[in-house]
Amino acid sequence: MILHVEIRTNGKGLHEITDRVQALVRESGLTEGLCTLMIQHTSASLTIQENADPSARRDLEAWLERHVPEGDPHFTHTAEGPDDMPSHIRAALTATTLSIPVVRGRLALGTWQGIYLWEHRRRGHLRRCVLHLGT
Repeated sequence: MILHVEIRTNGKGLHEITDRVQALVRESGLTEGLCTLMIQHTSASLTIQENADPSARRDLEAWLERHVPEGDPHFTHTAEGPDDMPSHIRAALTATTLSIPVVRGRLALGTWQGIYLWEHRRRGHLRRCVLHLGT
């Protein structure tokens, strides 16, 4: 089963989408199998991270900001602004696809794990993901 998911972001950062993905798994009726999620963009990514303590997300966001800063004079791909090339590099360093087993109708995530769309652009966007559910 192929589903299309749209997620509206409000700018840079980690946006949790676990509940939304789990709801689609539940509605599909799949009890055992695999959920594969792919983002259809080159300036945003997906990750599985801790969803209990917000400081973990803040630390991840800050770390990536330090290591891929905006305004690097070596960047030539700046057509959409100073966050253009850094957003592509951040997406390349993270993931654009996640695969999560489905067990007894639920995503087999650990106790403190959540699925996040990681927006790398300053302003919000409507991001599209493809969700494949299968056995």
